[in-house]
Amino acid sequence: MKRILIGFIALISFFPITASAEETPSAEALLHQMGEASHKLNYELSYILVKKNSIEPFMYRHSHLENMTLSHLVYLSGSMREVIRRNEEITYLEQGSKPFSIQAESIVAPIIPLLHKELPLLKQYYDFVSMGRAREAGSPSQVVRIVSKDGNRYSYIVWIDERSKLPLRTDLVSRDGDIIEQYRVVSYTVNDQIAGFMNQRLGEVELPKVLPLPPTTQEEAAWSIKWLPSGFKAIHFNRYRLAMNQRAVESQMYTDGLFNFSVYISEADELSQKEQSVRQGRRSLYSYIQGDYEISVVGDIPVVTAKRIADSIVFRPSVLKNEDK
Repeated sequence: MKRILIGFIALISFFPITASAEETPSAEALLHQMGEASHKLNYELSYILVKKNSIEPFMYRHSHLENMTLSHLVYLSGSMREVIRRNEEITYLEQGSKPFSIQAESIVAPIIPLLHKELPLLKQYYDFVSMGRAREAGSPSQVVRIVSKDGNRYSYIVWIDERSKLPLRTDLVSRDGDIIEQYRVVSYTVNDQIAGFMNQRLGEVELPKVLPLPPTTQEEAAWSIKWLPSGFKAIHFNRYRLAMNQRAVESQMYTDGLFNFSVYISEADELSQKEQSVRQGRRSLYSYIQGDYEISVVGDIPVVTAKRIADSIVFRPSVLKNEDK
C-alpha cells in the first residue's frame, strides 16, 4: 500500500506547470543557484525522510552571518537527538549519551543530501537534465535529474524551489529507476530573523570541547584497487586492530563529492563468510575471501559496483597480518 501511495504522490508531483523555455535556467545553473542558496540564505526546513519501511520527521535550520555559519538539525521523533554545527565544529547530542564535538566539513546525519553541495563541479562525471516544472511543498519548482555518465552510481532527482532556490524534495533513484529513499520538505521559512535567533541560542552557548582526531597513518596500504568508477578519489586511510580479536584492518574511504564508499581489508578467520552481498536502503555491502584476507566494500553505491571494486583489489608482496607486529 505504501509503495502505491509513494508512486501516486510521485505522479502528481510531476503535473506540469507551463512556462516558456526563455524563463528557465539550465539544469547546471539551477544546481549552482541551489548550492549558493543553501550556503548563504537563512532558513528553516521541516521535512520527512521516507524509506521502504519507515518515515522520519526532521527540522533543519541554517544561518549565515559574516563570521559565523550555524546549522541545527533536530530529530522530531524517538529519543531527543540534535546536531549543532558552528563553523567547522560539529556537536552531536543524544538523550542518554555523552555529547561530543569534532572538527569536520559536514554533518553526518539525515540532512537533505544535496544541501551545501557544489554540484556543477561534478559535471565531468554526471549529466544534469532539466525535467520541467512541478509543484512541491505548495511551491512551483524546477525538477532536475543528476545521473552518472558511467552508470555505476545511483541518480538523484531534485525539486528546486523557484523563489528561494532551496531543494524541496530529493529522490535517490536506483539504476532500475526505483526510489531508494526520499526527502520531502513539508514546510519552510526563509528570513533573516532566523540568523538572529540562531546566533542568540547557539552562537555563544558552551558546547563540549572538540575531540582530537586519531592521527592518520602515513604508510601505504598493503593493497591497491585496479578499477574505480570515474571521479572517485581516496581521502582517508587508516590501519588498526579490532579490540575484540586483535584482527589487523586497513580501511580506505573514497568519494566523488556526491557519494562515498569505504574498503576494508582484514585477516580472514573462521567467522569470515566466503561471500556476502547486502543492500539496505542506500547502503550496500559486498565482501568475500581472497587468500588469507577478507575484503569488504561498504557505501552508497550499487552492490554490482561494490563487487566490481572488490574483485579488482590486488595485494602487494608484504603481508597484512605481519604489519604492526
